[in-house]
Amino acid sequence: MLARRFFSSSSRFAHENPLGLPRNTPQAPQIPRRTGPIAPRKIPNVKHVVLVSSCKGGVGKSTIAVNLAVSLALSRLHVGILDLDIFGPSIPTLMGLRSASEPELTSGGALRPITNHSIPTMSMAYLLPPMPPNPTDPGSQINTSSDTPVVWRGLMVQKAVQQLLFQVDWTGGEGGPGLDVLVIDLPPGTGDIPLSLGQLVIVDGTLIVSTPQDVALTDVRRGISMFRKLNLPLTGLILNQSYFLCPSCTTPHHLFGAPDLFRRTAKSLDIPILAELPLVPGVSEGGDGGAPYALTSKAKEGGRGGEEWRSGMKDAAQRVLDSIKQQTK
Repeated sequence: MLARRFFSSSSRFAHENPLGLPRNTPQAPQIPRRTGPIAPRKIPNVKHVVLVSSCKGGVGKSTIAVNLAVSLALSRLHVGILDLDIFGPSIPTLMGLRSASEPELTSGGALRPITNHSIPTMSMAYLLPPMPPNPTDPGSQINTSSDTPVVWRGLMVQKAVQQLLFQVDWTGGEGGPGLDVLVIDLPPGTGDIPLSLGQLVIVDGTLIVSTPQDVALTDVRRGISMFRKLNLPLTGLILNQSYFLCPSCTTPHHLFGAPDLFRRTAKSLDIPILAELPLVPGVSEGGDGGAPYALTSKAKEGGRGGEEWRSGMKDAAQRVLDSIKQQTK
């Protein structure tokens, strides 16, 4: 088991090994500071890597990442999820793993993913100690790692990302088959984490999530510019919360604005639109309950909106697969 004490910031060399992994673990590739760039490489035991980004927080990126992974897994693929949102990890909650124990280590010192819904996952949230109860409130019950903040400077974050990328055992056991696709949930913005990933890892596709508002699309344009500078393949855009269908009507209600600006943006940037997903209450309820909407039978209760959401997510997953196949020809 991983020792919680390794997260102490008082250690002189904590920034070199922020996750506290054993020293016999294979060294993750390092980003050179003054020499030439290193060549990106494959993640061990992973055939293909798909990034899910939003560049703007609060647009449903992590929810889309989880349901994309589920939709791909329903195609009889081995799929995993890596949560690289170091400061705000959401994957454990969305996958029903909020109270999961810390990951075990392999004999070689790599982290073993934690699995639910037949999908292995890894997240920073699994590695944090739980917050103690509030001493001023005897009745407080804050005791999950999801309440623990990560208060790190950039260098420690960069090292943690390198370890999460290259020191996780995705085989499913000693000598297992590994993953066909690893879905990586990126944090919002254009900071150190996507930059490090783009320099270190061979990426097969990038999916960008937005909502109809101009403030979200402005950040999408910035994110696309970053991914193009990193020479990462852009698979397409997903418009989340595009419209709402009430149970007693057939006319879409664009609660957050018409999709016209989103479509013009996609056209001007020459990026395909993979799906325009409706606003369905069950998607949020499923995420809070740890049951992805693409899996739950309650999706049938969403009426026409639920059917269109599932159909759109399924089509997006298929187009991601088609794009991967084109990349590998």
